[in-house]
Parts: sequence; structure tokens; C-alpha cells
Amino acid sequence: MWKYTIQVDGMMCGMCESHVNDAVRKAFPVKKVTSSRSKKETVVITEAELDQETLRAAISATGYDVGEIWKESWQKKGLFGR
Repeated sequence: MWKYTIQVDGMMCGMCESHVNDAVRKAFPVKKVTSSRSKKETVVITEAELDQETLRAAISATGYDVGEIWKESWQKKGLFGR
């Protein structure tokens, strides 16, 4: 599994977060996607590696500025963090 953290500037409200999340879901089969306007980031959890240019284009198409994208290996933690 992979975790992508994407810098996204311009989100002003919860609706903005939803637009970004929906754009990512339409572009890729993801396990989870969350956005935070206060952190200015979107986090995507997925089983397969994503094409970062396609990811950038999907978010940019919603009208927000995409900054850096970080990718790291991700493993779901158990009920008690094991």
C-alpha cells in the first residue's frame, strides 16, 4: 500500500475539500482520500502506485494549486496500533 501526501493551496472550505477528494476518486481507485484546508494538503491511501502527473492534473483541474507530492510505503495499523 502507498500513501501520497499532496500540497494543495487554495482550499477555503469543506466544499473545496470535497471537490479535491472527488477528483482524486474519479481519477484513481483509491482506498481513502482526505483533504485538509488548514494543513493545505490531501492524503491518498492506495494499493497501487499512482502516476503523479495524472494525480497533479486531476487536482489542478478543480482549480487549486498543487505543490509537492510525497510518496511513502504505508501499512494499516491494527486496532491497538500494532
